[in-house]
Amino acid sequence: MLYSEKELEKKLRAGCAVFYFYAADEALVHSAAQKALKFLQQDDPEVTVLDGPTPRVEEIVLAAGTISFFGGKRLVLMPMVRPSTYSDKDLQELCDTLSDTENAIFVLTSVVEESYGKLRPGKREKKLIAACEKLGYSVQINKPSRNALQALARQWAGELGTGFAPGAEGALLDRCGEDQFLLRNEIDKLAALSGYSIITTAMVQQLGTVTLDADTFDMVKLVAAGRLAAAQQKLRTLLALQNEPILITGALSSNYLTMYRVSLAKRSRRTLADVAKDFGYTGNWSFRLSEAESAAAHYKTAQLEQCLRVLRKLDIDLKSSKLGSDLLLQKALCELALTRSMPC
Repeated sequence: MLYSEKELEKKLRAGCAVFYFYAADEALVHSAAQKALKFLQQDDPEVTVLDGPTPRVEEIVLAAGTISFFGGKRLVLMPMVRPSTYSDKDLQELCDTLSDTENAIFVLTSVVEESYGKLRPGKREKKLIAACEKLGYSVQINKPSRNALQALARQWAGELGTGFAPGAEGALLDRCGEDQFLLRNEIDKLAALSGYSIITTAMVQQLGTVTLDADTFDMVKLVAAGRLAAAQQKLRTLLALQNEPILITGALSSNYLTMYRVSLAKRSRRTLADVAKDFGYTGNWSFRLSEAESAAAHYKTAQLEQCLRVLRKLDIDLKSSKLGSDLLLQKALCELALTRSMPC
């Protein structure tokens, strides 16, 4: 079953005894569990938390059997349960305990492995999912789309009395990715910076968490657009922030390699989904590969091959040359810019 807030509210009002949330992202299951607990705590604010990937059955029985001080059913939270670490016998005992306990309401969460954008629960995970589905509410939470995340960012900003200037929420996602914990923390900081008025793209660039991959891709796009001076300024900023030259080079190489892959895919009439599957791109791969495809449009395939050779030489030089790393990086950016005019 897929998650919806309306269905969750329906199950909460129906008095289900078990709520199990699983997803590929911890933030997703944490958020859903907190919504369930907020509703359930109206009758009984006391919650017993059993931490750890494999709470012992004895602990669960003890927690569930304790009489609530407030007279209602005991709330038992089991965050980040990992069914794969239980033996078959212990997992069966866990399922039996969930089924037999009448004095408690259980809220469980798990992170499940994701492959090519789909959750791939193992045998034991499937068993717990089925058991919880039979006993109450067991639900898979998918990652929100980019548009949904932007809407969520606007919602969180609105709760703080703050708004986003056009395009600013997209710039924030580009910098901090899909981690909702990080996204919310960044919005809290940016709201304060804006004086709880309007968050602009400039504020995101000024204060937003620096992600090396995003910033190096900004350099790649500047070079591709023929804006070498702006790319060099971006490089100086990254170095001033004490990013390691080797890591900058690695991120540059990764971005150019992605551009090369999508360029070859286009020549072979293959889709971006094929690229994601063949090379293991996960998360918001559609946006990442679309951006790479746009940047790659400025180059011929042979020119991208030359870019990769430039970056390979840069990597070797950083490890062996006596020249300063900042000078080597600036030189490499100039060589990358020159490849756009290289005859093919």
